[in-house]
Amino acid sequence: MNPPELPDPLAMIRQDVQSMHAYAIQESAGMVKLDAMENPFVLSPSLQAELGARLGAVAINRYPGSRIEDLKRALARNIDLPAGHALMLGNGSDELISLLAMGCDLPGASILAPVPGFVMYAMSAQLQGLAFHGVSLTVDFGLDELAMLSAMRTHRPAITYIAYPNNPTANLWDKAVIRRLIAEAATLGGLVVMDEAYQPFSSHTWLDEIRAQPEAHGHVLLMRTMSKFGLAGVRIGYMVGPQALLQEIDKLRPPYNVSVLNAECALFALEHAEVFAAQAAEIRLQRAFLMEALGAMPGVTAYPSDANMVLVRVPDAQRMFEVLKSQGILVKNVSKMHPLLGNCLRLTVGTPAENAQLVQALKTTL
Repeated sequence: MNPPELPDPLAMIRQDVQSMHAYAIQESAGMVKLDAMENPFVLSPSLQAELGARLGAVAINRYPGSRIEDLKRALARNIDLPAGHALMLGNGSDELISLLAMGCDLPGASILAPVPGFVMYAMSAQLQGLAFHGVSLTVDFGLDELAMLSAMRTHRPAITYIAYPNNPTANLWDKAVIRRLIAEAATLGGLVVMDEAYQPFSSHTWLDEIRAQPEAHGHVLLMRTMSKFGLAGVRIGYMVGPQALLQEIDKLRPPYNVSVLNAECALFALEHAEVFAAQAAEIRLQRAFLMEALGAMPGVTAYPSDANMVLVRVPDAQRMFEVLKSQGILVKNVSKMHPLLGNCLRLTVGTPAENAQLVQALKTTL
């Protein structure tokens, strides 16, 4: 006698989740890894030993305590936190994006962002059951101000994301346009989130705008991550905003969301900020080298960058991606992410040796 058929446990998982694709991470063992906008530089042996000793002394048998507050204070000093603002920590920016979607999940609420952009804005909306409205950039990857204003007035989004610089296009958008979008969001009662993930490589920060005109930014939050600072493996994101606003969002944060080991790594990095600043300066120099080399290649268009990546359009992105991979160089093929990105690859700025290897491989392939 056959046993009775049991219910399928997958039936308990939302159907839209089952139809989603998981965030793809490319296998990179043994490759020149230029696909994920990581800082390519490692700590010196002496700093590695010093950090190891620090981490070995951490009380990992206890829940995170006062060191988390120490990290918040250190970050506040590092960025010169504007008066009247507070700072909260996330397990990377991804967690902060998810918490924002959770906190703004009112009936009929939606999230709006320019596209192509960071995929987690749309994913966080979907997972929270919010509508997501993507507004296409112009053909040269600028903000389409009229389209953005129209979409904001039509949908009245709870959150408008503005990445500064943007991923994957790597560019900064026009400050005057952003100011007008921020002003429009204020009239509609929505939040604006300035995502400054790539700030160490950028020529401008929106924190300067907030300090200069705090009265115009009472509904604006600013996010950053220590991943691009040089700590991608540590998973520390942070968000700043007006104190009254941020304390409400902070209620959504899981207790102990940042581990003591991660916090100690971040504190150590901030104590040696000059080392990471020198690395960022070298990456900016290498970006200029890469842009110059790409500009001399026939059939290649390299777009302006204020990040540690360069978006390039090539004759055949899929073929170029595969040829580079066969030569041990891993980049990101973004050509199918959005129609505006046809035949585009995203190249992370690496070390001098890695960039030279990439340039030679591109020349040979072309």
